[in-house]
Amino acid sequence: MVKYINTLKDLENATYGVAGNNLLKAGGLVAGVHTGHDSATALNGTAWSSTPNLYNVLYGQKVWSMLNQEVNPLSILPKKPYTSSGWRVMTGRPAGGSGAAFGLGSTSYAAGNAMAAPNADEIGGVDENHGLASAGLQPLAPTYDVLYMSPKTVAHMFDYSELAGEMAKIDDGVGDLRALIREDMGKFHAETQSVMLVMPLENYDDTNYAGIERNYTSLMKIIASSAEHEAMVDATIHARLTSTSSTGGLTTDFSQLYGNTSRQLVANAFNASFMDSQVDYGDSYAAADVRPLTLTLLNNMIQNLRTNGGTPKCILTGYDTIQAIADLLQSQERFIDGKEIIPTHNGVRGIKGQEVGFRVATYYDIPLIAAKDMPSSGLASTQLSDMLFLDTDHLWLSVMKPTEYFESGISHGDPFGIGTLGNRGMYRTMGETGCSFFKGQGKITNIQ
Repeated sequence: MVKYINTLKDLENATYGVAGNNLLKAGGLVAGVHTGHDSATALNGTAWSSTPNLYNVLYGQKVWSMLNQEVNPLSILPKKPYTSSGWRVMTGRPAGGSGAAFGLGSTSYAAGNAMAAPNADEIGGVDENHGLASAGLQPLAPTYDVLYMSPKTVAHMFDYSELAGEMAKIDDGVGDLRALIREDMGKFHAETQSVMLVMPLENYDDTNYAGIERNYTSLMKIIASSAEHEAMVDATIHARLTSTSSTGGLTTDFSQLYGNTSRQLVANAFNASFMDSQVDYGDSYAAADVRPLTLTLLNNMIQNLRTNGGTPKCILTGYDTIQAIADLLQSQERFIDGKEIIPTHNGVRGIKGQEVGFRVATYYDIPLIAAKDMPSSGLASTQLSDMLFLDTDHLWLSVMKPTEYFESGISHGDPFGIGTLGNRGMYRTMGETGCSFFKGQGKITNIQ
């Protein structure tokens, strides 16, 4: 006999069965129908209390995420193979100093002289048939320094029992439990790497986070300056800051970057460093010195970065700051621009078109990229997310080993490897954040 589904009741009966014209759920014919299977336990023998409802007879197989797991900070960084543990950098000209502009002053040309501020008539012009290694033509050399970095290992593991995996396949379970958890853990693995890249700078001085250097180095730490470090200490921006003693008292994790300590405070004062990025935090990090976000702040930052030789490729910030920028532009009867972004992966560039491009807001043709985990630095209570101006020609994620998935257990014929009647999976990525030009990176903080 052919049966038709004409009403919702017919659909419920066809889906769940009938018992006196009532759903099994309503009739109570299936004991414990609203609870997870009693064998869904973790491999350590404890109850799998965090995921109780992966098997039952009422709920469909689709699992909907209730979380925002976007990974924009991780996505926008170019990925380069890890080919070197360090690099050499030129930190000063043979003459003219290390600033963005060529420094002129009153220093006479002499061999071995740093020539930070040479006389205007002694920067290379010589007489006809000028004698070598004589007055006005002495040996000079640039100033060099070295930086190094070690790859970081990021790993996440999960497990499930053999019985839980089998029960999920029958009745109205989730189906392939392994595939489900593997997919969700893969998203989690990517999300945590993204969170590492926007870790607040203050967290590096928290002695409770002694292992924070095991994470990727945060963009908030890379794009910083010794002047900003001093401002943080002076304002005691965080109760976690270790000390405000005469020597700064900051932990090595806070002040050292790529093996270099030139940002370290000396006698509670900063020294200009070649590793200083362009940071605009205002007069101080005190609560009273928070500034309103203005277009002048944005324009000055872009101008300063270009003066330094940088070319911002994108602006990474929070959703709140992007909305504030849009409000600023619309209030002046201007409109935020749109731009099509074509993703690239390992040097392979997508083809322009609706299928591979996506549109983002821009400011002066610089894409604005939102990050849900973007921090806000300062002591005011009504702050906007910080803004990072990234020149990704000189900022990248150096990858030693790309993300790989490993699995073992009884389903693979090797229960002895994990020592239990179950299965275990793991994601692992090895890499580190690299930067070869700090003055081309910018940050605006302490805004509202």
